[in-house]
Amino acid sequence: MHKLIPGLVAFLVLWSGMAEAACRSDQIDIRNASAQIRFNIEVAVTPQERSRGLMFRENLPNRSGMLFVFDPPQRVVFWMKNTLIPLDIIFLDRSGTVTRVHQGAIPGDLTPIEGGDSVFAVLEINAGLAARYSIKPGTEMRHEIFSQGPAIWSC
Repeated sequence: MHKLIPGLVAFLVLWSGMAEAACRSDQIDIRNASAQIRFNIEVAVTPQERSRGLMFRENLPNRSGMLFVFDPPQRVVFWMKNTLIPLDIIFLDRSGTVTRVHQGAIPGDLTPIEGGDSVFAVLEINAGLAARYSIKPGTEMRHEIFSQGPAIWSC
């Protein structure tokens, strides 16, 4: 039987606690070759929550956003009616992989923003953050909603 070094034991306990706490319904983790970052989010699942989204809000805290869930995956189109905050709109497939990014959606603009035909989720964040964190097609996201599908980076 091997003796474990006390510091190693403490590290393993902390690491296992972090692994268990890795996924929370109010947070999403984002990773790519340039960054790994966590955003605090609200989740919009019902048709009513999705249709209201971030409308009428005057600000969105830094590193915060809203995650819209479309189960089953479907064609989605967004617009900025009654939205007061410039946003980056990030479209994801069932695995949590970014398929498309629309940067700098203009407040109040009714121009349709196409997401594609098989969108499972959409993350809205403050405009400019997609570029800052190099969020582009292929970027991976981790959240409990992706654990039901072929998640690349699971909880």
